[in-house]
Amino acid sequence: MNRAYLRRRGAVFAVQHSNWRDDYRKQVAELHAPAHRTYVAVAEAEGTIAGHVAWSVAPARKKGEITILALSNRHRRHHVGATLCEHACEQMRALGAEVVEIGTVGDQFHAPARALYEALGCTPLPLTVCFRQL
Repeated sequence: MNRAYLRRRGAVFAVQHSNWRDDYRKQVAELHAPAHRTYVAVAEAEGTIAGHVAWSVAPARKKGEITILALSNRHRRHHVGATLCEHACEQMRALGAEVVEIGTVGDQFHAPARALYEALGCTPLPLTVCFRQL
């Protein structure tokens, strides 16, 4: 990769994620709001929180979306993520969803997430999101 590309990439990342802690605090506070059709489930293991999954449902579109799946490092590769996703899918199905969306990025760090989603029967679709530094 050339330096100009890396500079542009760094600029985009700074704009998209510079306040990630504040963004995350705001997102977590809004995860469970059944009146808005957003829900969350928490998994516990060995007396600690092992992870959580959040989802939303748009019954008119017959569509659900897993908006976040987070696992503690200690509980990865122990089927916690799969169990949380299956739970969310069951709940979305009960609320009228016929298709579920779940996304991640294509970097190496997120490869285990992509593998999990494919193991759950998700079909990856090509998607291109482009940014331009101004």
